Amino acid sequence: MRWLVTGAGGMLGQDTVRELCRRGEDVTGLDRAALDVSEPDAVRRALAEHRPDVVVNCAAYTAVDDAESDEERALRVNGDGPRLLARACAGQGARLIHVSTDYVFSGERRTTPYPEDHRPDPRTAYGRTKLAGERAALAELPDACVVLRTGWLYGAHGQNFVRTMLDLKERRPTVDVVDDQRGQPTWSADVAARIADLGVGSAHGILHATSSGEATWYELAREVFRLTGADPDRVRPTDSRAFVRPAPRPAYSVLGHDRWRSAGLAPLRDWRSALHEALPHIREETS
Repeated sequence: MRWLVTGAGGMLGQDTVRELCRRGEDVTGLDRAALDVSEPDAVRRALAEHRPDVVVNCAAYTAVDDAESDEERALRVNGDGPRLLARACAGQGARLIHVSTDYVFSGERRTTPYPEDHRPDPRTAYGRTKLAGERAALAELPDACVVLRTGWLYGAHGQNFVRTMLDLKERRPTVDVVDDQRGQPTWSADVAARIADLGVGSAHGILHATSSGEATWYELAREVFRLTGADPDRVRPTDSRAFVRPAPRPAYSVLGHDRWRSAGLAPLRDWRSALHEALPHIREETS
């Protein structure tokens, strides 16, 4: 089976290419410089050249705050890109696994995870453009497209919350961390493994690829400190008013995982178990 991974220079893209190589798959990874997914001719040429059976779209405009003043550019990547990839896949009989986000929801729930079929209601430009991409991809390729929503990703590559906490742990006596936003810390390597699993079979539609369980950023930071031998009480709780940003962050980003059973797979494991395994890899890349 031939795989093509777009956005292969990013955190999830790198992990996906690595996981597919580990499984002995024939995989080509294209970073942003190699393929701009918002350019129709470039997308057509890439699929014609590589003839993939499965395309994994990890390419995205992820500057959440910048998108508030540059929504048109974000829409080209997050909205037009998935549409062009799905259309090219349809023309060649390929499957598409498109990575999306928890930001398609308002984040106003408090105790009940968002199921896969909950009505999206994004409150940011980033969320609106990602929702446009979901809808475009599913419209172009309804029976051979998986939209994989994830969130709170961390990993060995690129900047992310866990790497930031590891850095601040060494440089500051105390760290103030938001305790009024709740989600599911998710190791990118776990998502990459599920992407590889989805290459086999006929799963389509929307799946939520986040770790099981839930936490606040404050609880996650304390766990990072604890697992690395630091005093978790050095992490102090604060609320989101201390970190005002152009794009509001969802207060509740917990996603439900019921549809994994229909795909013949289990949901991702608990976030604490994943973090325990991930930290040595992240620290190795950081050192």
